[in-house]
Amino acid sequence: MADDQHYDVIVIGTGAGGGTLAHRLAPTGKRILILERGDYLPRERDNWDSTAVFVKGKYRAPEFWYDKDGKEFPPEVNYYVGGNTKFYGAALFRLRPEDFGELQHHDGISPAWPIDYTDLEPYYSQAEQLYLVHGRHGEDPTEGPASADYPFPPVEHEPRIQQLSDDLQKHGLHPFHLPIGVNLIQDDQGRAVHGSACIRCDRVDGFPCLLGAKSDAQVICVDPALEHDNVTMITRADVRRLETDPTGRTVTGVVTELGDGTTATFAADVVVVACGAVNSAVLLLRSADDRHPDGLANSSGVVGRNYMRHNNLALMAVSKEPNPTLFQKTLAVNDWYLGADDWEYPLGGIQMLGKSDADQIHGEAPRWAGAVSPDMPFEVLAHHAVDFWLCGEDLPAPENRVTLDADGGIHLALDEKNNTAGLKRLRHKLQGMLGQLGMHPHHLLSHSIYLHKGMPIGATAHQAGTVRFGTDPAASALDVNCRAHDVDNLYVVDTSFFPSIGAVNPSLTAIANALRVGDHIADRLR
Repeated sequence: MADDQHYDVIVIGTGAGGGTLAHRLAPTGKRILILERGDYLPRERDNWDSTAVFVKGKYRAPEFWYDKDGKEFPPEVNYYVGGNTKFYGAALFRLRPEDFGELQHHDGISPAWPIDYTDLEPYYSQAEQLYLVHGRHGEDPTEGPASADYPFPPVEHEPRIQQLSDDLQKHGLHPFHLPIGVNLIQDDQGRAVHGSACIRCDRVDGFPCLLGAKSDAQVICVDPALEHDNVTMITRADVRRLETDPTGRTVTGVVTELGDGTTATFAADVVVVACGAVNSAVLLLRSADDRHPDGLANSSGVVGRNYMRHNNLALMAVSKEPNPTLFQKTLAVNDWYLGADDWEYPLGGIQMLGKSDADQIHGEAPRWAGAVSPDMPFEVLAHHAVDFWLCGEDLPAPENRVTLDADGGIHLALDEKNNTAGLKRLRHKLQGMLGQLGMHPHHLLSHSIYLHKGMPIGATAHQAGTVRFGTDPAASALDVNCRAHDVDNLYVVDTSFFPSIGAVNPSLTAIANALRVGDHIADRLR
């Protein structure tokens, strides 16, 4: 193998895990190669077009996976520099301290992590600084202690959402400013600097940011990492398998199909997989060899198993008064995160979604026929829409798993009714308050356009758990530093490592862990 194809570190994937890890290691001076399956997402008017992004799915990967019955479905995945963070809502929550311990749910146990909140807390603070998180610690009674303030104050509520916050407080709840990663940096004259934007814009949640003002992994981590001479990135580089030495203990080759149709094999002292929970498991399974007949790093048999993706509901209420809010994603409520007076098990959390527009509502029209006044135009309905995202915890189950068929097709088995009782109660809590929140009490409509057109199995944005970490090599694939038990130089740093997923967006935890593992790898390389 040519010397110019051997690196100190190869990072496969550029999302919240891989992009952040590359950024962490870039200042070490070590020779780093980033391999990204996709290309840079084009900056074009369709970036902010609801029909293009949501209804037509223009930027989703043109591929199909198969469910447990062999029926194909289009997954919600995007192959671009920055990974799925190009389309995430930039809601950057910490897991609650209780999420790191064992939690009893209605349908089973959410298992404990091999680390606790205090182990990750310093990295949560660093992640919030790095990703320009706006928020206010101390408002949410369920959050853990923080060693540093958010780097920026919260994005303040616009009038209709401030009224909603006030009304929730009158009901004895504790609404708080949603922590969100956006670039609002201004110059001395109060003008947004290059790469930032006025946040009074409704094109953050689910959209790529045309102005680069959302804190995605490309903008925050990958582009700055590439300013270092020791960091190289190859786009349109689809890693097909990992090869090992005769002992099976060391990855010696990263076999990659390049954009020009050729195949190249790269090598590194350390190989980091960060392809997303499904595709990372797929890569390890596809890399089976004589020493690893069930897949690389899979002597435990857990690779591909315990897939989780949150139990989510996107809901639209209809405000009695107009809701002219532009940036709606500023508020969240976690009062029922761990339980309620009438329910001893966790329910989950509520947060605001990006504001519905007429195109999104029109895309839902066949499902909503008769649910609202037929003489209300879509534009008027959109002007009164208030959008909520309800998030409940999905529990790990071995039978919820990723497998490959003989032709290499990806199969995803999923029990879509796993631990949904709490989420149903959470919806009931919200619906029961609508009349007191200035909403029409009977108009709480499922907004499936955010859940991949009503196909829950296709809503893979919060995928996690398929290459879990732990202290027991018989029950986990990775050790506490996210290194494979079976392979000395192999790490996995996307959300695959999660033993449980909690009920908040997983991105900040993936980012914080990538910083933690990055420090470990830097020490190793010394």
